[in-house]
Order: sequence, then structure tokens, then C-alpha cells
Amino acid sequence: MQRLGSGGLTSASRIRAAGLLLLAAHLCLVGWLMLRPLSVPWMAPANLHPLATIRAELADGPRAALLELGPALLLPAPFGVLLPLATGRLHRRLPGTLARTTFAGAMLSVGLTLVRTGVSGQLVDVDTVLLNTAGVALAAGLVFPLVRRGLRPRDGRRGGDRLPDGGQRSRSAIRQTDTGVRLREETSQGSPPRATRVGMAP
Repeated sequence: MQRLGSGGLTSASRIRAAGLLLLAAHLCLVGWLMLRPLSVPWMAPANLHPLATIRAELADGPRAALLELGPALLLPAPFGVLLPLATGRLHRRLPGTLARTTFAGAMLSVGLTLVRTGVSGQLVDVDTVLLNTAGVALAAGLVFPLVRRGLRPRDGRRGGDRLPDGGQRSRSAIRQTDTGVRLREETSQGSPPRATRVGMAP
């Protein structure tokens, strides 16, 4: 029966706690920016036609499109990294993590858009939901794998996997009991199992 090291468990807990704090701070910032009442002289009508706003901004040129569409793409992007950290998904498969995070980001954007319908000065635009979701998906697919690689423990990649004669030991070929007695070991070249060595009691 294997026991988890206290250091690794503490490290995972700290990463998750830090992710939760950063995620809460990010959500507060997003909520304040997207839901605060604004005093504007006039408001454009709500856009319920997908891609209408995006096409209109792109028609004005790349620079204007970047200035107008960039905030909707970048503001929720940290959610794509912080949510997997807060939910402890460092050791889960990336495709499932990407799908769940993107779906959560889309639902968050839809919820904020519905709330914005009752906030004065805030424009309701379905393209904002599309851009928010795209920003979360890009961050989860491009940035989170790099963060995940840097935070995951690197046990098993050290030099202890090599045999004294220089051969590489197969990971599945090493098994240990609770008392640390080695049952069998074999090299990656496929040599037969060696004789079992049992420690002598003092």
C-alpha cells in the first residue's frame, strides 16, 4: 500500500488554494467591469445576431477591431487557466480539461450577459459571449498546458530510474512492498527477472 508524501500533498493543496484565491479575485474583477452601471449619452440596440458585431468591427480595419474586440477576448481569458488550477486538474487529461473549462467559461459569459440586460449603460451583445468563450478556450488550450507542465511534480524523471550497469529500468518492472523489499526488476532491453533479494533482519 503506497503512501503519498506529505510534501507532494502539501504542494498540491497550496496550488489549489492559490488557484481558488486568484479565480475569486478574477471573477470579482470581471463582474465589476461587466456589470457596473455606466452613464452614457446614448446606447446602441442590443445585438442578438451572431458575428454581426465582429464583422462590423473587422470591416473598420485590424487596429479598430483589436481595440474593440480585444477586451472581450482577453478579459475572461485567465479563467481558462485559473479554473483548472482551482479544481485540481493538474493530473487530468488535457482534452477533458479543455472541454470542461470552455463549457464553464461559456456558461459564465451567458450568465453575465443575462444579468447585463438589467444594468444601465451596458450593451447586450451575443458576440461578447462568443469572444469570451474563445478567450477562455485559447487560454485553456495554449497557456494552461505550459503552466501544468511547470507545476506538476517531476518524480520519476530523475536519475534514480537507471540501473547500476547503465541500463534503463522499466517503470512497470519495479514493484515494492510496504517494507521496501524489491520483488523484481528488469532492464528496458528485456532481460529476464533477477532473483529476489530479501533483506536480513539484524
